[in-house]
Order: sequence, then C-alpha cells, then structure tokens
Amino acid sequence: MSIAPEIARLKACAVVPVVVIDEAEIAVPLAEALLAGGIDVIEITLRRPAAMAALEVVAKRVPGILPVAGTVVTPAQAAEVHNAGALAVVSPGFTESVDEAMRKTGLPWLPGVATASDCMRAVSAGRLTCKFFPAEQAGGVAGLKALSGPFPQMQFCPTGGVSLANLGNYLALPQVICVGGSWLVPADAVKNRDWAQVTKLSREAREKAAELRG
Repeated sequence: MSIAPEIARLKACAVVPVVVIDEAEIAVPLAEALLAGGIDVIEITLRRPAAMAALEVVAKRVPGILPVAGTVVTPAQAAEVHNAGALAVVSPGFTESVDEAMRKTGLPWLPGVATASDCMRAVSAGRLTCKFFPAEQAGGVAGLKALSGPFPQMQFCPTGGVSLANLGNYLALPQVICVGGSWLVPADAVKNRDWAQVTKLSREAREKAAELRG
C-alpha cells in the first residue's frame, strides 16, 4: 500500500513533537532547535491564538521541517491551515464534516480514534492512518493492540501520555508509524527560550527511536 510522502516523513522521523505556541515569534527558533536535534517534523496545535501565525512562519522560513497542523476540529480550520502552509493535519477525533473539508485541501489527515466505533468510521471513510488519542488514557499499548485485531489494515500515531520512558513500547508495535509527544518541548524550556534543552531532548528521542527501529 502506497502512502503519502508526508506520512512517510512522519514514519521516518518516528517522533513528532506536539507543541503549544503562545507567541508566533518563537516558532522559528523552536523549529530550528528541533532540527538541530534531528527532528524534522513539528505539530503546531491550534490551542492558542498565535498558532496559525506560527504555522505560517515555520512553513515559510524553516524549509527543512515538515509543518503539521494539530487540533484541527472544524472544517474552517482545515481550510485555514492549508492556506497557512501546513503539509499534513492531525485532529483529536473524526467527523464527516472535517473529513470532507480535508479532502478539499488534498492534505494527508490523521483523525483521532480511541474506540472500535471510531475506527469503523475512519475505515469507512478510507482513513487508515490515524492518531490514537488520548493514548495512555485509551488503554495504552494494550488498548492499541486490542484495536489492531479487528482493524489490521490501520496504522497509528499514539499521542497523549507518551514519553521517553514508554516510547519504546509503542514503537515496537508494527502498526505504529510514529508517536506524538509534548515532552520534547517542555513549557519551561519555551518560557526561558532554552533552545539547547529542546535540541538535547530531540536528540535523545531520535537516538532512542533509531536504536529501537534499527
């Protein structure tokens, strides 16, 4: 089965930093700090007013990184992130209206799933690569294994409670293409503009992921 090059990029990186940005001006140095640590994707969540501007500036000024829009929950947001330069989109759940809007953009979309019913709706829409969210609260590795029984055609990006400590447990599953996590960009590092810390955490994650996947 062929996959979009953007999804292949997520799989190759293995670890996707999920970031919340309050000030658009920090987006570029933050993205550059991730790149310095070997992480070439960034998920900018639409949880703050500055998110759209941050997404746009990263898309324009940091060509080495794949800009992913996260927390897209409405059709209008789907169009907005497309116009801002996102090359892939992630949502915490699945709705038919957002699915339709995403088809209009032509961008790869990872809708969120947590239950068998969620998976059935996603599969019915042809969405076979999904975000497993909130991963730990939805059963963690055991829950993901259980879902993969009736849905062997699906691939997942677990997000929510994933950390360096349990990273290996998720990446060991063949149905997991990558994981998403906020631990790579801790709030205190962002507040203090400690980009060296972000680079250090990124490098640790990439090295562990490479070790696990050979």
